[in-house]
Amino acid sequence: MNDHKPAGSLASPSDLTPEAELSRRRFMRGAMRLAMAVGAGGALSACGGGGGDDAGDAPPPSETASEAFVHGVASGDPLSDRVILWTRVTPSAPGNFSVGWEVASDASFGAILGRGTATTGPAQDYTVKVDVAGLLPATVYHYRFTYGAERSAIGRTKTLPTGSVSQVKLAVLSCANFPAGYFNVYADVAKRGDIDAALHLGDYIYEYGLLGYASQTAFITDRESSPRQEILTLADYRQRHAQYKSDPDLRALHAAMPLIAVWDDHDVADNTWSGGAGNHDASSEGSFAARRAAAVQAWQEWLPVRVPDAANPLKIYRSFDFGTLASLHMLDTRLIGRDEQLKLPDYLEGVGLGEGRQLLGLEQSAWLTAQMTASTATWQVLGQQVLMARMEIPLSIASSFTLETLAEYTLAKSTPEPLRSDAQRALVDQRRAPYNLDAWDGYPAARESVLATARSLDKNLISLAGDTHNAWASDLTDAAGSPVGVEFATASVSSPGFERVLPLISSAVLEDAFPDMVPDLRYAECSHRGYVVLTLTPSEARGEWVQIDTVWSRDYQARTVKTLRTLPGGSNRKILDA
Repeated sequence: MNDHKPAGSLASPSDLTPEAELSRRRFMRGAMRLAMAVGAGGALSACGGGGGDDAGDAPPPSETASEAFVHGVASGDPLSDRVILWTRVTPSAPGNFSVGWEVASDASFGAILGRGTATTGPAQDYTVKVDVAGLLPATVYHYRFTYGAERSAIGRTKTLPTGSVSQVKLAVLSCANFPAGYFNVYADVAKRGDIDAALHLGDYIYEYGLLGYASQTAFITDRESSPRQEILTLADYRQRHAQYKSDPDLRALHAAMPLIAVWDDHDVADNTWSGGAGNHDASSEGSFAARRAAAVQAWQEWLPVRVPDAANPLKIYRSFDFGTLASLHMLDTRLIGRDEQLKLPDYLEGVGLGEGRQLLGLEQSAWLTAQMTASTATWQVLGQQVLMARMEIPLSIASSFTLETLAEYTLAKSTPEPLRSDAQRALVDQRRAPYNLDAWDGYPAARESVLATARSLDKNLISLAGDTHNAWASDLTDAAGSPVGVEFATASVSSPGFERVLPLISSAVLEDAFPDMVPDLRYAECSHRGYVVLTLTPSEARGEWVQIDTVWSRDYQARTVKTLRTLPGGSNRKILDA
């Protein structure tokens, strides 16, 4: 190989001084951003977070710059009388030390209601978690931390209500991939002011390395993964969590409201199940159990969660009661009970589809039954990761999802029956199969068990889901076709949807085709990032799908693109137009 550069050729990055390389990268990022903006119609002004090329390096307006508290503050797992407060300290020297905390009724801390200290150190990666008790229900509190002479940003949190409740409003979030774009979804939720709590349904982080999934343009936005390699060890997972909390929009979300979270596969590794993961090779990456333990430890250190069972870190399923209005059951469909995912040929042959096939596991399933049995709330809400609704599509498309197979089926179905050819009749009448065997469709007996429980207890069931990066709304029906509840599924914070997976099929075609193929599906949006606002009242549950127009600029626009609802009562368990 000849490494000699001809006269007048551009210098390679390795030839540049650090200052020149930084300048080069900034120029490249600026040029690429301009090209992307022009490609999107040149619209850069909107209602978003603002800021120029280096906006991500500055704290949001609500923060106070601090060298000790660079990862911000957070609160989570609120109950009617307590809440978890979180921060992380960047110490001036290693060791164990005390961190002060204060809770007040006002943002100016004129009326301090409680204070104390907590000890942290390298064993917990210098994170601090305080379970502050003795609070009043349905009350807003403000909090902050101190380390020596330094003071953190001020956070806002809220306890859960008790008794009769007229309304609860929750923001439903999922799938935030740092290199895949800015967290404008978090920014939009943070500044709303009308959200009682944020629900994060998993993929809070992603595990891939520098050239992993949806990372190809990360250098444009200066969001390349850190560490550069795929994360495997405790130090790796801690560093990745630290990078995510370097994002000002994520910090703003945490500072604005309490978070209730569960993990999904990418918080460990893609397509995780109880004994392994699709993205884990034991021969080259070591023990999966060790990797899972590292991921779980870092997740629990870096998120404001209350661990129900210290003896079993994998046990994170737990319930939250919003008075008599709603019981929220946060489930783990990933780590503690899931059997390995099936491949399509095994599913078609019925291999491994017996009654014993688990998604939640026996212990969690029994716990959920007990929780729903004991609850007298109007709404039973499942906060969980993967689609529960039936998403079976024609086998010809499930086997090979292309524009051609979709067009053949659509044409056959739209042709009047007397005019159909034999081949078209075969297409219309063919067997159906799940489009995604990683979801509840791959665990039909486990789904039937949950639906049967809700039906027998006469509960108003709402499933919340993420994972797919696309937005969906479906009726929940059992195997006999009886209505049981509804599912509202959110799009992603930044991870791309079908516009990346099926780039040759327009989103408009998909959004018409999916409801046409899937009887229980009422709404599909396949190409934008966003979130769901779930508003619960005694008379209805309303889902609003909020869409963000871009993740490639901190200037963005948000709009509500769909509103659907359901009503309580055995005859009303279906999706209705708002």
